[in-house]
Amino acid sequence: MEITVVVLGLLVVLAVVAVWYSLRWVRMRKNGGVSVALRWRPDSARAGWHLGIGRYEGDAFAWYRVWSLRSGPDRVFERHALEIADRRDPIGTESYAVPAGSTVLRCESDTQEAIEIAMGPGALTGFLSWLESAPPGRRLPRAS
Repeated sequence: MEITVVVLGLLVVLAVVAVWYSLRWVRMRKNGGVSVALRWRPDSARAGWHLGIGRYEGDAFAWYRVWSLRSGPDRVFERHALEIADRRDPIGTESYAVPAGSTVLRCESDTQEAIEIAMGPGALTGFLSWLESAPPGRRLPRAS
């Protein structure tokens, strides 16, 4: 009898967590979030892709990891500090770890570590528009 109660309790907890993640995902997507995979320290052999939702919050791009219990963003990138250093298609097995049809942007910053952001065509267009709409006087290098 006790084992049944424990198993039932664990199933209820798992169901609550699954519903919470689903609601969190839907809420973020509904409020302007876009599917984005992020990789920090891309030059490291251990660097892996992390799926998440990116949201534009004024002059910041906030990234929320999909499988995180945090209510706030896991990473925040300021528009004035991001510069696109390179653009490429996913290589090899990367195409399985990033959103479908993604382009990978390598972004560098004077204030933060280098990152790679992978996003689909629609999200990429929005990201580039947001990045290029920086205040006058800010020069953005063009990646080939």
